[in-house]
Amino acid sequence: MNDCIFCKIVNKKIPCHKIYENKKILAFLDINPVNPGHTLIIPKKHYETILNVDDETLKELAIAIKKISSAVYNGLKLKGFNIGINQFKVAGQIVPHLHVHIIPRKENDGIRLWPTREYENKEERKRVQEKITRLLK
Repeated sequence: MNDCIFCKIVNKKIPCHKIYENKKILAFLDINPVNPGHTLIIPKKHYETILNVDDETLKELAIAIKKISSAVYNGLKLKGFNIGINQFKVAGQIVPHLHVHIIPRKENDGIRLWPTREYENKEERKRVQEKITRLLK
């Protein structure tokens, strides 16, 4: 995609602080990190979301996530980290190119996860379950 900032990084039109690269995957430090070491992992080929990526690239991405998470965790001597994938604008995806965040965490770093809610009742939970599971058969 011509105007995609991540595609420009892949094509070396925009510099990055590269962490890892193989034939299908590129990882680099986020330019606006939540915490130092915040890393983005992307497929080199443009896919907007996880729904569009082919299975082989997704496997490569998963392997890279594991490898890079370990390096971030151990290299920065962390107590923990988050792995996040925002899909579509409404969910916080700013760049429409599939990317995974590895976010280093420290005790009392002020980062809060999303709030939770309860289902209205058992019927609502059952309806939601059925809507999802019928598409998995």
